[in-house]
Amino acid sequence: MTINDIKNRKLLLFECISGSKAYGLDTEKSDIDVKGVFYLPAEQFYGLNYVAQVSDQTNDTTYYELGRFVELLVKNNPNILEILATPDDCILFRHPLMERLNIDMFLSKLCKDTFAGYAIAQIRRARGLKKKIVNPVAQERKLTLDFCYAIQGYSSFSISKWLEQNDFVQERCGLAAVPHTKGLYALFYDADATLGYRGIISGETANDVSLSSIPKGEKELINMFFNKDGYSAYCREYREYWEWVEKRNKERYLNTMQHGKNYDAKNMMHTIRLLQVALEILTTGQLNVKRPNREELLYIKTGAAQYDDLLEQANALIERIETAHTSSSLPERPDEKEIEKILVEMRKELFSSFVN
Repeated sequence: MTINDIKNRKLLLFECISGSKAYGLDTEKSDIDVKGVFYLPAEQFYGLNYVAQVSDQTNDTTYYELGRFVELLVKNNPNILEILATPDDCILFRHPLMERLNIDMFLSKLCKDTFAGYAIAQIRRARGLKKKIVNPVAQERKLTLDFCYAIQGYSSFSISKWLEQNDFVQERCGLAAVPHTKGLYALFYDADATLGYRGIISGETANDVSLSSIPKGEKELINMFFNKDGYSAYCREYREYWEWVEKRNKERYLNTMQHGKNYDAKNMMHTIRLLQVALEILTTGQLNVKRPNREELLYIKTGAAQYDDLLEQANALIERIETAHTSSSLPERPDEKEIEKILVEMRKELFSSFVN
């Protein structure tokens, strides 16, 4: 099923402009995001081809099936609650049946964990970006050999350095594991290349050291330690960094570099926005999608604010949210039985009127 299928078959129930436009935070560079709700005809809903969500190729337009939409509303999912509370000037289409779903039915104390929890995840994401920018990973990948160390007395140093000092090549080395230890090996050397040693590593892509069969009577030259945990951590960091480089939003990354604060300013703006919305819901019982503090939030988006100041502001909001949660008059969670009853009634009416 596609976006066009939903519209052509008249399955659309709700459509709105979401994101920065709905928040009142759009600029000339802002994309237009569209969200919506649709329903499946009875035979598809009851059959094996249930479709919960449909998006276009760019993910700028996303529609949620009615049941999935209500399920997420009950969970107080921030993005979905915002769709239901969309300002009138951003609503493109609304089926009369959608009037039965009122935002007041869904707002609950769950928003403390959903809105604030999502905001905290954004903080972690901003920190992760800052770490990646400040500590880039070199594109030339390190080898297993770079995590091997020669042990001499109470000191250790790179095995590559030891090989260089002795004019050895790693391919003629043989390793034997030292019993009852982790990562410790006895290192032998075959100057004539007649003993069939397998080398310290089998090649540049090796993820572990190689063990060799050592003839009886051979004497080790040195003990070697392979920091396998350090190598595994490096591989994970290398993979995550270069996947991030490949997938990152180039415009947002350049903006981050230009403002020089080394954090994702757009993420931090949404962090503050979400925390402010969570506090408003708990104290007023209302969800206002369009934000009254456009200038403040866009200032944060420019990257002009100090990262530590934003963290302090976020932490202060989180403390206020905790206090507001205790005294809020909102229910602990939505009335699922009543909501389910309404959902069933909506489906019955939709199924009875649907014509292929």
